[in-house]
Amino acid sequence: MADEMVRKAQQFINGVYGGKLGIDRLPETGETGWSTMFALTRALQYELGITSLSDAFGPTTLNTLTSKYPVLNGATVPSENFTKIIQSGLYCKGYDGGDIDGTYNSRVASSMALLKQNMGVDFVYPGGNLVPKVFKGLLNMDAYVTSNGGTETVRAVQRWLNGSYVSRRDFYIIPADGNHSRDVAKSMLFAVQYELGMADGTANGVFGPGTQSGLKSHTVSTGDSGPWVQLFSAGMVLNQRPGVSFSGTFTSSLASAVSTFQSFVKLPVTGTGNFSTWASLLVSYGDQSRNGEACDGVTKITAARAATLKAQGITYIGRYLTNPIPDDPDLPEKEIQPGELATIAENGLRCFPIYQTFGRAAANFSYPQGRAAGQAAINAALDHGFKPGSRIFFAVDFDALDEDVSRNVLPHFKGIQDAIADDGNRFGIGVYGPRNVCTRVGEAGHATASFVSDMSSGFSGNFGYPLPTNWAYDQIVTRTVGSGAGSINIDINIASGRDTGQGSFNAPRGQLPDTSLDSDLITAMRTDVGKYMESIGFPNDGGLRSHTHEECFRRVVLEYDSVTTLLAYRYNMRKALIQTTAYWEMRHIDPIDLSVDAEVALEFLTTRSFRDSSTGIGQIFGKTAVLAWNHAVRKGYAEGSIRDVTDDEDKYNIWADCRHDDQFSMSTVPLIHLWNADGAPGADEEETPLRSMRLNYTESETFQILRRYQGTNAEAIEHARQRMALYQIMEKYNSISRHN
Repeated sequence: MADEMVRKAQQFINGVYGGKLGIDRLPETGETGWSTMFALTRALQYELGITSLSDAFGPTTLNTLTSKYPVLNGATVPSENFTKIIQSGLYCKGYDGGDIDGTYNSRVASSMALLKQNMGVDFVYPGGNLVPKVFKGLLNMDAYVTSNGGTETVRAVQRWLNGSYVSRRDFYIIPADGNHSRDVAKSMLFAVQYELGMADGTANGVFGPGTQSGLKSHTVSTGDSGPWVQLFSAGMVLNQRPGVSFSGTFTSSLASAVSTFQSFVKLPVTGTGNFSTWASLLVSYGDQSRNGEACDGVTKITAARAATLKAQGITYIGRYLTNPIPDDPDLPEKEIQPGELATIAENGLRCFPIYQTFGRAAANFSYPQGRAAGQAAINAALDHGFKPGSRIFFAVDFDALDEDVSRNVLPHFKGIQDAIADDGNRFGIGVYGPRNVCTRVGEAGHATASFVSDMSSGFSGNFGYPLPTNWAYDQIVTRTVGSGAGSINIDINIASGRDTGQGSFNAPRGQLPDTSLDSDLITAMRTDVGKYMESIGFPNDGGLRSHTHEECFRRVVLEYDSVTTLLAYRYNMRKALIQTTAYWEMRHIDPIDLSVDAEVALEFLTTRSFRDSSTGIGQIFGKTAVLAWNHAVRKGYAEGSIRDVTDDEDKYNIWADCRHDDQFSMSTVPLIHLWNADGAPGADEEETPLRSMRLNYTESETFQILRRYQGTNAEAIEHARQRMALYQIMEKYNSISRHN
């Protein structure tokens, strides 16, 4: 909601500092935001005589302010504009700043006293004066009253931290809004270091060897009191332990809550604040000297390595279902290797499957990509021999902000869930990622267990978030264990017992060539394909498109099943590549496409001039068809004559064949795939050649083939992401058919 005084503050900045701050004119919306706070920070720097202005209220700003104006009040403020910056900041924070008239009057002083009280620093900085660290806290978006679902208990911790340690050089005022956060978590580490006696400059807010060593001699237990108990109870509060109050006395009630927490995170239950418990409260990975019953890694489990893991007390092993990078020289054994699951079972170990393609940016997550991931993981799990009932952990391996989770990750997992459900829920769904990701995916009902990437302690989704209640594996440290042939580098995971993987497996499915579609699967395949297309905005009745789902499925998948089977066998290609492309293109034909086809044909017949367009069920351009067929003839993929790619008649004739002859169009689709795999020679934009076409193409190679069919632009990339899910559905039924 717009605030007229905030609008007046924005008008002040624009009027006085327009063109001077190195930023665009502020929108005079009356709404507080970072752009306004950044402008006020730059205005302060300008008034301080700092020549290199920035959005950050950093050391230069703080030190210059401290040296020039260590205490600001009605008697010391240097100018009206300086005061107006203060008044504007107060209004942006929700406090009375007077009339933004440049006067540090009683209203300003009263608001300053209230601000410091809300921060918790009023005993350190009494009265209505403004000091540099409070000024820094004034010009940011932190709140100092309970907001956004915060609690008064957490706020009490925040105010206590501010009041207790703000006088230390590197401690800055943190929010007092009742919500745990990265800044609050780091302030806890500073506080621990200060209580350990570390000097300014040594204390750094990092859970390093000195901090860990010091904490080992500061166990707290029932009957203790003082700042160490306050810090420990603060850690319990910030980790959202139920029934815990912020206190300076270690009561029997706190001891009971500690025992419950230790049991939850799988620590020895002592009811005392020992080092391991301190570590679990302060950093996501906790005490990294712990041994876990689980591990995950990118190295094949041999008999010798299995013996090493058993000797380490490990039972559960996480291994990857796929490796998206073909012949990956850096991670040659990332994907489960032939015979590996049998070795795991023979040695009394258990395996939980992990599915990860790239997954290192928000753009890799969406509903269609989730549908593709879900079905790809099912196909891969069955290929390796996992039996129904196993839970597959789908990876979110990046520092997903909360808005990334809402916008990308949750729709992605809804796609995974829909794919798993459409498969009959043969496999369970787990999520691998930071704490916030795991918690939110679980609370949304998209996963039943979490594999928490707590080793990535700097992720914003780990800093300040408690361990998810449904955690199954907690990844805490990387170690190399064993020696000689038994040596293996692994990530150590604490296991909760919520997931136990599988200890016996079916024989792996081999890479067989495709066969005719099993007639018993047609109805289910038709339903799955139609359901997915509807989920991404293509109604089964065709909507504004020219062809219905039923028509496209019948013509592409059913009528040409024998043709695509033969083509796939001939070219060592998966049928799903041909089916997906042709079905997708046919579903996209609309009345405009048909009209353009008619115009192109008429123009050529009357002028003998060919204006190229995409046509037929494969929506193929004449030039593309010529290049693909010529390439196929030269490479021995197909028989025929070489056409002239510069000749309008040659291009028109093959274009007309693609338009009128569905079988010719279907036969051209795999030739375009082969041409694209070889780098699309002769195209306006040639591409990097892929490995030669083969049945075990990785998902990244499949994606490239689907994307290249449409080109190189953003639409081609987005459509390829959507078609990957369609491909996996097609592949699901082809896979069942060839293994029956």
